[in-house]
Amino acid sequence: MPCTENPASESIADFIQRFYVFSPLSILEGEDFCFDFVNNQFVIIYRPLSEVEPISTERIGYDAIPSLYTLLDSTNMESAGILKTFDQPQLAFKGRGTLIGIIDTGIDYQNPLFRNPDGSTRIVGIWDQSIEGPGLEAGDIVEDIRYGTAYTEEQINEALRSENPLSIVPSVDTNGHGTFMAAIAGGNQVPAENFTGAAPECRFAIVKLKPAKKYLRDFYMITEDAIAFQENDIMLGIKYLRIMARTYQLPITTVLGLGTNTGSHSGTSPLARYLNDTSNNVGQISVVAGGNETGLGHHFLGHISSEEEFEEVELRVGANEPGFTMELWARESELYSISFISPTGEQIPRVPNTSPVEHRLTFLLEDTVIYLSYSGAESATGSQLILMRFQTPTPGIWKIRVHNALVIQGEYHIWLPAAGLISDNTFFLRPDPNTIITDPGNSAVVITTAAYNHRNNSIYIHSSRGYTRNGAIKPDLAAPGVNVNIPGNLTATGTSVAAAHMAGAAANILSWAITGNNDLTINTTSAKSMLIRGARRNPNFIYPNREWGYGMLDLYNSFLQLRL
Repeated sequence: MPCTENPASESIADFIQRFYVFSPLSILEGEDFCFDFVNNQFVIIYRPLSEVEPISTERIGYDAIPSLYTLLDSTNMESAGILKTFDQPQLAFKGRGTLIGIIDTGIDYQNPLFRNPDGSTRIVGIWDQSIEGPGLEAGDIVEDIRYGTAYTEEQINEALRSENPLSIVPSVDTNGHGTFMAAIAGGNQVPAENFTGAAPECRFAIVKLKPAKKYLRDFYMITEDAIAFQENDIMLGIKYLRIMARTYQLPITTVLGLGTNTGSHSGTSPLARYLNDTSNNVGQISVVAGGNETGLGHHFLGHISSEEEFEEVELRVGANEPGFTMELWARESELYSISFISPTGEQIPRVPNTSPVEHRLTFLLEDTVIYLSYSGAESATGSQLILMRFQTPTPGIWKIRVHNALVIQGEYHIWLPAAGLISDNTFFLRPDPNTIITDPGNSAVVITTAAYNHRNNSIYIHSSRGYTRNGAIKPDLAAPGVNVNIPGNLTATGTSVAAAHMAGAAANILSWAITGNNDLTINTTSAKSMLIRGARRNPNFIYPNREWGYGMLDLYNSFLQLRL
């Protein structure tokens, strides 16, 4: 049905609804509902914000509230074994006949790195979610996606021929992160600057994400200036990329340089499950960044015995911290409850586990408000989830007491938000360095990428360490991601850069497999196995491991392993 208001409006709330064949469809049948289908499991529902406030997990449900994701960044191709494949006539497909799809901050489509020798574009389409479409009465803006504006290859070429390109295609990458990702993954070869993208003959499909809405920033206690994007926008971005791949009849590599610490860290979020579904399709490879969380103190691993009443978790909150969220995830066999001691010594006694009621906890002498909610068996995992939202927290050392309610193994995890969504001065005093892969990097099927320094073969100091909360191997591989340069004297570091390298390598595999008619059944799972077998491994390390996964990307050796 047509929407009466642009779903991108700040006055509209977005919710991720999972449904089944046997689910009642009344939620989609009312005249007041506006929605976008993602696939046969998920639908995005839009409701007037005034009708659903206040937002809480008690009223809405945990998974229904979109998580917020942030950017994972602050001779590389030779190290990755990519240049060697260019030198082999039977392997030098260079991404030809494939798409690389990037969901990020957009792209500088005028940059020569993304243009053919005749000046035309290598981009088949840009969906800019931040630009309002031609009008809701016009029907679908991108197939059945109801917001943003899609620009076609023809429109981009028309813009490039114009004296004022932005008057025709006004999409701009004001951040530069998406442009950098595209350059590394598939930018043109520039011999004069000794530069090449990993798949310089691929084509691109681009999604520019709109900033997260204010009501979600308020719910997650994230400041207005923090770079944050909504889970549902990323999911619909993947849908757009699949539409473009189908329209152009090209295999596609999708790359995400985004991440969040929200969620179970076991690959069960709506975005992670959607990626698992799409990544198993023939001709599709999904690559994600593993995160830059090592050394930041955002993860606590708790241990409590059945004889202990509670364990005390110490959290340092920095000055001028406006607020933050914190999630405790327990094993399926465990149940806990929480009490608090503020930096001034004021205590909130143990709050009983009254799922799904949200408790509003206030202090007598402080402005801090804590919203505490329990979920005894979170629907995607069966695990207990305790969500804590701190509003205007008093700076200093907070003590969170985790009380034993039902303990068998006595293990639980607590995560703070990822870097960029919380100040650098808020962290656990006794952090655990492991299990800090950001979502959706914990998704089982995708190729999750760590970052290393290709100049000395050392792991990037902040590259997130695995494994997942349930012990699955993540990251899968490492790729160059430290002080990587592109034309224009631009440099970046982080697992986003590493994921861009991995995506270009994956596009080369797709090109060899499908354009070269060598493996017409290839998907993410088979491509990942191929890359793992060819990875370079340090004989002094045991593999797989938490830092490197199965080793360093070596595309050339991955092809050589096919001969064995």
